[in-house]
Amino acid sequence: MFARSLYIFMIGILLVACSQQESGSQTAVSCLEEAEAALANDSIRQGETLLRKTIQLSEASEDWHTYYIAYQRLASSLSQSNPEEALRLMKKALTVYEQHPDDERNRVILLDYAGTYAAQVAFNTEGSYDEALGFINHAYNIAEKNQMTDLMCQTLTSLANIAWAQEDYRQAVDCAHRAESVATTDLRQGTLQVLARSYLCLNMLDSAETIYRQIDSGDDVHLAYIVQSNLAKIALRRIGATQIEDSLDEAFDQIEDIYYKALEQKDQYYQATLKQEMENQQLEYRSQMYSRTLLIVIIASVVILLAVVLALRYRIRMQEQEKHRLQQEAEHQKTLLHQTNEVVAFLQNFILERTEVLKKLNQSGDSLITLSPHEWSEIERTLNAIDGDRFAHIRKQYPNLQEDDVRLCILTRLGLSNRTIGNIYCITVSAVQHRKLKLKKDVFGESNPDVTLEQILNSK
Repeated sequence: MFARSLYIFMIGILLVACSQQESGSQTAVSCLEEAEAALANDSIRQGETLLRKTIQLSEASEDWHTYYIAYQRLASSLSQSNPEEALRLMKKALTVYEQHPDDERNRVILLDYAGTYAAQVAFNTEGSYDEALGFINHAYNIAEKNQMTDLMCQTLTSLANIAWAQEDYRQAVDCAHRAESVATTDLRQGTLQVLARSYLCLNMLDSAETIYRQIDSGDDVHLAYIVQSNLAKIALRRIGATQIEDSLDEAFDQIEDIYYKALEQKDQYYQATLKQEMENQQLEYRSQMYSRTLLIVIIASVVILLAVVLALRYRIRMQEQEKHRLQQEAEHQKTLLHQTNEVVAFLQNFILERTEVLKKLNQSGDSLITLSPHEWSEIERTLNAIDGDRFAHIRKQYPNLQEDDVRLCILTRLGLSNRTIGNIYCITVSAVQHRKLKLKKDVFGESNPDVTLEQILNSK
């Protein structure tokens, strides 16, 4: 009983000592390093928590450099999910810098980030880009004055992005060309992306393709996806297959969803790994404390050491099993991505083989459009291939639906005008509207006049 009480007493002293040493030894700089390591490993939530702690520690210790750097890193992490909050944090970082200035390069970087986030907010809210342009032009002037070549490239690229967002593609091309002329190796790929995207928006397909083929994606899967998807768009645009281009965008959106889900799983894996590493560090520290404080009770020390070793072995084994499971999940995600790529290829070939029927439906004028039963069947199969058997489900869900009603749904889903539909059925536009209203109310049971037939079909 005495040995057990002594053991509990020593453990209590050890825990107090550990907590005091850990809380007293952490500085703002070390906390910032931990946060950056977590973000580098895609452990976003852990990194943001550590950055907020860094802000508190640096303010308390008056470490102003770390203070505004932590604000900048936190804004960068939040920029995709909450650009308004990112802009607020960057303004706070600029305020801290202006009160405690140090390196002029850091001022340019902060201004460029603030301009980028202000542009994101303006793009999302369809507001003015004046604030964004003010930040970035100021940053460029400082970089040019001090001949900071890499920052000149970075700010010119930001200006090109803003011009592109304002749909001033000529200005975007001009800024991107100026950025490319001073681009360093690590910034060249981003500059080329803006230049190629601007050429594509100007429909200068040859120039856009040339630039995209200069981009070296390396091991960056997401950059490779951007390059290949845009090269595919260029090829489709050259043959005038705009509907196929839209279908290709939808397919690549699905791929991107899978990509971001894989990143979320990776984030969870790294958070679990980081937590495990912290626990292992604590166990190692406690082992050292045991060896120092329990020298007089050798037998108890041996028992504790054995317990720690067994616990470590168990944890390591569990970590290996978890790592193996996560690797299997990653392989599964890769398989899903491969299957999605096959679906994209199938959709491209499937739609290309039936382009003539779609052109026939989209012909202009008041001429009569006649479709054979075979062509109707081809259209329905095409839509089922693209929309996941949408019309097969509608036929099954509404078995009393007449064939003419199904065809009206198909033409509506294709986005054809009431005038074109009237040319197919040899009826007036008002008659088409009446048939749609009757179909919506009698078959689908929708009496709300604000809900269109198109919305009903898109929800099926």
